[in-house]
Amino acid sequence: MTKVGGSPVDYRRNPVLNNPMLPVDIVLGPSWWYHHEGITFDEDFFFHPAKRVEVERKMEDVLYERWGRFGVGEERGRDLPVVGPVHLAAGYLVSEMLGCRVDYLPDAPPQVKPLDLDRLTIDPDSAFESPAFQRTERLFDALQARHGGLLGDINWGGVINVGLDLRGPAMFLDMHDRPDQVAGFLGQIAKVMDRFTQRVSAATGTTSITGNRNVRHIAGPVFLHCECANVMISTADWEKFFMPLDIEWSRRHRPFGIHYCGKDPHRYAESFAKLPHLDFLDVGWGGDVAQLRRHLPDTFLNVRLSPVDLPHQTPDEVRRTVRKLVRDSGNPWLTGVCCINMDRNVRDDQVAAIFEEVQSLREEYASAEEA
Repeated sequence: MTKVGGSPVDYRRNPVLNNPMLPVDIVLGPSWWYHHEGITFDEDFFFHPAKRVEVERKMEDVLYERWGRFGVGEERGRDLPVVGPVHLAAGYLVSEMLGCRVDYLPDAPPQVKPLDLDRLTIDPDSAFESPAFQRTERLFDALQARHGGLLGDINWGGVINVGLDLRGPAMFLDMHDRPDQVAGFLGQIAKVMDRFTQRVSAATGTTSITGNRNVRHIAGPVFLHCECANVMISTADWEKFFMPLDIEWSRRHRPFGIHYCGKDPHRYAESFAKLPHLDFLDVGWGGDVAQLRRHLPDTFLNVRLSPVDLPHQTPDEVRRTVRKLVRDSGNPWLTGVCCINMDRNVRDDQVAAIFEEVQSLREEYASAEEA
């Protein structure tokens, strides 16, 4: 029981999460790593087994050197068989498996080139015969042979994201002109994701650290469906085409989560509340956190700071933003804080301010519980 404003508050918990109070994490964008630490994001970074281990170790060491006092970089000094870029946030592989060209650049995340399919159908089996998947399998085999086990995961994107990579903007017209075919097309993509995540989870135990690092603090682990392009469709279209897929996943995968990095996740508050389970929601910067909480009282709201605004803020401004978002969420046991893809211009003290304010809030809530 916690006292807030002199009144006792019994905060709700989500029984499938088993998370600590106010978990917090960050992701530095490729431009930061490239310009400050000389790390390049070519194909070897993603697919060469020795490079995977070498660079992930360097990233852990750097994080510990700069912000280790806040608990990051805890795997410093260790060679770990991490199968995917757990210190980035980028979806690329499933689209490449389905035929998209992907450009791997030195200082940016992989760039997926739209395939512009002239049809609304794919062969799910062909994705697992593709060169992209075969070299991923070779990566797994090499890491397993060398280290005796595997860790981490690979961002599998989301159905709407991959659908747009494959079909392009024509898919928006298809949703109204050929709705039955679109539903079948999206179902085929979901089948690929089912098989892919099963393969990764069987090897490493997780699927979604590369979707948002904050899920690593949850015992779950969270099955996080990335729905970045939801900002481009109506809630009615989401309920018609995508909610059936999320309903199925939310019943089969607990904890189940949705990643929504757009500025208007509150637009979906009533729709998301219709899901059988929504254990975790990644709340894009600009979202009305209080409105989401009213509709989703049992959902962990992972509030995201703006990586664009943060480099222009003073540490005190960062702290005030963190505090407001946490207070708007209204429950420290169902709230997390993150900032994802900060670029080369962010300063160490601005990042530190995120961790410092979260720690202050934890202490305040803990003191109130003891009172």
